[in-house]
Amino acid sequence: MAGLQAGAPTPQSITVHNKSKVLEVGFSDGASFRIPFELMRIYSPSAEVQGHGPGQEILQTGKRNVGLLELEPVGNYAVKPVFTDGHESGIFSWNLLYELGQKQDELWAEYERRLSAAGVDRDAPMAAATGAGGHACGSH
Repeated sequence: MAGLQAGAPTPQSITVHNKSKVLEVGFSDGASFRIPFELMRIYSPSAEVQGHGPGQEILQTGKRNVGLLELEPVGNYAVKPVFTDGHESGIFSWNLLYELGQKQDELWAEYERRLSAAGVDRDAPMAAATGAGGHACGSH
């Protein structure tokens, strides 16, 4: 995962809006984004979501109402959200937050395509990660 790229915009303000469930981030280049918690959760950079390699991504469902309990700083390059569903292993670099904000429409469309391909609804409960032939990460 990329951290800070030379010359990349950095956050000047970060505001958690729990009622509307969005993270508002203002960047040094003047860009400002309102990133829904759900989008952050379904595109978390953690192994729990991304898998352990290409093609191992785990489709996240039932995250529409996920909230944030905490937003912890990670050095000078990222934040680590603690979501209300217990997920807390994703580290969101400034570059990733910028990308999530800038590409929201594309990311939502991709998510809708993945849901459709899997034949599941956005609000369906998450399927169990273990079982016959299932993959369990072991640390989650």
